[in-house]
Formats: sequence, C-alpha cells, structure tokens
Amino acid sequence: MSDDNDLRHGRHCVFLMHVHLVFVTKYRSNVFTKEILDDLRGIFASVCTDFEAELSGFDGEDDHVHLLVNYPPKVSVSALVNSLKGVSSRMIRKKNYPDIRKKLWGGALWSPSYFAGSCGGAPIEVIRQYIEQQQTPH
Repeated sequence: MSDDNDLRHGRHCVFLMHVHLVFVTKYRSNVFTKEILDDLRGIFASVCTDFEAELSGFDGEDDHVHLLVNYPPKVSVSALVNSLKGVSSRMIRKKNYPDIRKKLWGGALWSPSYFAGSCGGAPIEVIRQYIEQQQTPH
C-alpha cells in the first residue's frame, strides 16, 4: 500500500483502520539502542504482514516503542498485539544483546500491559454529529 489514505478492500468490505500501539519494556528498563530498534522495526513489519496488516509508522526511545498499524477488520487488536510482543520478545532475546541480558532477567522483554488507541478518519465529534443528523424514517 503506497498511501495511508488509500481505502483497502476485502471480499465484502471497504476499510481504513489504524491503531496506535505503545509497548513498554519490562521494569521500564532502558535497554533499546538504535540497532535494537532497527531490528524491532523489521520484526514488527514481518508480523504485520502475517496478519495482512501494514506497519505504517514505528519509532521508540530507550524504554518503549510506538507503532502505527493499518490492519483489516478481521484482525483483533489483542491478537495482533499478542503476536507482535511475543515474536519480538523471542527474536530479540535470541540475538543476546548485552544490555537486555543484563537488565532483563527471566523471559520477558515487554511489560504485560500496552496502550492501543484507534486513530485516523474524522474526529469523534464530527462522526457523532453526522450520525445524529441522519434522517430517521417516520
């Protein structure tokens, strides 16, 4: 997909759905470097492809990452998040980065919680107004 404003088509639907995700490291540890973030970008893009989704945006700091994902309606956000966090944790731990090995004991890279916010399209108030202005049949 070349443009984030392009409508996508399924067999019986037309859609444009984006979710903003934020994942925080376990214990809010400062473990990410540019190299690790570059690896995460590739891992997240690959997982999104498996879900017929697209990683539209990605960046992070030393203790958290932000993702913007364009996803189809057949995918639940919770299933997508579970896969994104699980696969990335396994793949990054396999690479044995020293900071991660030293600061994150056990098997987890991510905190169990996450932020997910729907985004894109018109502001919620504009949509609410549009719905209220529909001509209800009498």
